[in-house]
Amino acid sequence: MTYCVAMRLEEGLMFVSDSRTNAGLDHIAVFRKLHLFGIEGERVIVLQSSGNLATSQSVITLLRERIQAEEEFNIHTVKTMYEAATLVGETLREVLQNYKEQGMDFSCSLLLGGQILGEEPKLFNIYPQGNFIAATQDTPYFQIGESKYGKPILDRALNYFTSIDKALRCALISFDSTIRSNLSVGTPLDLMVYINGSFKLPKGRRLYDDDPYFQMIRTQWSEGLKQVLGQLPSPPTDYWQ
Repeated sequence: MTYCVAMRLEEGLMFVSDSRTNAGLDHIAVFRKLHLFGIEGERVIVLQSSGNLATSQSVITLLRERIQAEEEFNIHTVKTMYEAATLVGETLREVLQNYKEQGMDFSCSLLLGGQILGEEPKLFNIYPQGNFIAATQDTPYFQIGESKYGKPILDRALNYFTSIDKALRCALISFDSTIRSNLSVGTPLDLMVYINGSFKLPKGRRLYDDDPYFQMIRTQWSEGLKQVLGQLPSPPTDYWQ
């Protein structure tokens, strides 16, 4: 399984993905699920994937091959992020059509975010059918994959005006909660942050279990929850007697 989260904030865009794939408990591997496209100074586009690995890899491969082939309509020539989302959705439908006759579930979900010169940053959630919705100020983040465990902290602490620094902490705590509750999600995590209007291709970072900062906030969050729980008022006796 997979867990990916992407945020569209006032300051920038943030993307975090796990990298664990599994076909049963004894077939676990690491595959990158966060992919970067772009032209320095002109466009930055990030794609995250969840679901069938063969499908998502085929989509990524086709997008890259069409850039190399200099096809007229590719991820480096589209004029808007809406066109980019349309292209990715069409590519996904194309791949799934090839699998249709096999009668199995090869679907995958995608998150696409970025900025093209001349417009504001955008973030899209692309469904397995190829259609998509856009993030707004009221809904500044999307999740795909095993989203339920890491959703509460995002709903309680994140909004469009949250700083990049705080949003990163929220994202990592969200992943910590998911990793603790679901064995199919695990490190290393791939992290990428884009600052609005910079048009610089982000280097990104890979976080392992032994990353000092990740370890620190996981420990502090766990201890903090226990401390706050201990400080809450005791329930009235008629609640439990």
